[in-house]
Amino acid sequence: MKKLVIILFVILLTGCSTQKAETKMTLDQILASNNYQIIDVRTKTEYEESHIKNSINIPYDTIDENTKLDKNKTIMVYCKSGKRSSIAYSKLKDLGYDVYDLGAFANISLEKE
Repeated sequence: MKKLVIILFVILLTGCSTQKAETKMTLDQILASNNYQIIDVRTKTEYEESHIKNSINIPYDTIDENTKLDKNKTIMVYCKSGKRSSIAYSKLKDLGYDVYDLGAFANISLEKE
């Protein structure tokens, strides 16, 4: 029994040491890098009413079909409440993008138009 516990312990240690830790940049770090795209995943009508300055409107249900996205940049997504941006975040992560979810439009302190 003692040998089994030792073997399991060694296996767990070995397994943990091979995992790569993902480093997540903060919003300030992303903005400072100046290597990002801001995507408004709301409808065109919502976007036209008001949006974050320099953002691009790509509705969340078409985000995976879009060619305006640059895989070499961090993609920041937002919507009205955070639900659609969460869906877009997951889709883009699955497609291999580096993504940051800004969440709800009203809670974002970036300059708006």
